Amino acid sequence: MEADNDYGHVQKLLEQAVALGKSLGSQHPQQQTDCRWPPLHLVNSPTVGTEQAAYYMSRKGQTLREWACFDSGPLRPLRINGRLAWPVTRIRELLGVSQ
Repeated sequence: MEADNDYGHVQKLLEQAVALGKSLGSQHPQQQTDCRWPPLHLVNSPTVGTEQAAYYMSRKGQTLREWACFDSGPLRPLRINGRLAWPVTRIRELLGVSQ
């Protein structure tokens, strides 16, 4: 009987947590963004990786890799030890973001 009481208590806590999450999400829907990377205007490194650059330009990482491979995109990456590094200043120029 005690186990049923514990289960009921846990279930009630889970329901409260879900309700709280929903209410917080509805208060700030514009902030539902990918938080792995800072906003572009706050980036202070000279280059970013492919996935991060793709996030800023609203593209998939594979699209940027294709641009690099075929030299067909609006900007060119640097190649550092076999890795692609995308210049932040050029990304800002393309997107019209000020520093």
